[in-house]
Amino acid sequence: MARPFKSPKAAPAARPPKVQSPAPEAVEGQDAPSASRAGQRLHKLLALAGFGSRRDMETLIETGRITINGQVAQVGAVVDEHDIVRLDSRILHLPFEAELPQVLLYHKPEGEMVTQDDPEGRATVFDKLPRIKQGKWIAIGRLDMNTSGLLIFTNSGELANRFMHPRYEVEREYAVRILGELTQEQMAQLTHGIELEDGPANFESIYTNGGEGANKWYQVVIKEGRNREVRRLFEAFHMPVSRLMRVRFGPVALPPRLKRGTMLKLEQKQVVALLEWAGLPVPRKPLKQLSPHEKDRATRVFVPKVRKQRRSLLEAATSPGSAERPQRAAPSQPRRIRQESDLVQASRQNARLNSGAKKRSDRNRNRG
Repeated sequence: MARPFKSPKAAPAARPPKVQSPAPEAVEGQDAPSASRAGQRLHKLLALAGFGSRRDMETLIETGRITINGQVAQVGAVVDEHDIVRLDSRILHLPFEAELPQVLLYHKPEGEMVTQDDPEGRATVFDKLPRIKQGKWIAIGRLDMNTSGLLIFTNSGELANRFMHPRYEVEREYAVRILGELTQEQMAQLTHGIELEDGPANFESIYTNGGEGANKWYQVVIKEGRNREVRRLFEAFHMPVSRLMRVRFGPVALPPRLKRGTMLKLEQKQVVALLEWAGLPVPRKPLKQLSPHEKDRATRVFVPKVRKQRRSLLEAATSPGSAERPQRAAPSQPRRIRQESDLVQASRQNARLNSGAKKRSDRNRNRG
């Protein structure tokens, strides 16, 4: 049976050719625009890894010690996951995907300095911090030597900046014991503001919190972190501070179970809540699932041990003698390359030794 005749289909209309926009011409002596390459700024990634602030990382790049794929890096360079970034011969692992930072709470006792290095050799809080795989610990805020209380550490420079920068006006709450008692007029004056050597200062709130005899306790809230500001405000009324303890910094309060001289690591959910409070991006990676034993161990209060803190990248790069590394002594004789005849000779020697051992074992059996 003959098939019916099919009329040919009309050919589809030709599509107009795609017109590509011309690429921006590169100007001689300038780098290619960063939009042409997907990646992130090198100094930003170094700061996110906790190696220091962005300004410190720019200074480190300017020293010429950082290389990208064997080429000396420039300030503002863009890198991605496929690039190899080194400091001298050390490969740096950069966090292209944001990772959950670590946060430590420390109940600082009196007598410890909040500094990386004290020229007088006194005890510092950084001597006790546990080792960290990526970056370095950053102290959020400072407490003078005679002040105790809450001290927060993190390896996130952005989170530390969100706590400390004056424009955010994060509250600090202190428990203060003074020798004497303030009148209502003096307390009102402290909240309205008084003039100090470095400008006006005031408490956001102040109220009494008991006391015995001539010593009275007060609870104060302040939104600045100037040097000895709380003490100077009370000394303006000739009332010296005999005890000063920080009990809260922003949304973080000093836990009652954190005794003096002990540390506590925040749980993952608590760190996520801190990032949300600070308005920082939360990593998209799912939180690590911990067993009850691992969770109890990770959040257990512990007494830190004194150890030597390793230096940051910028300190290691700019320290005297870091650029001039001792060179390995050249061999007195040229290195000999192994030949095939060496392998044959070694195999014959092994066979000879094995045969001798076999003969001796046979003699021992006959003696028995």
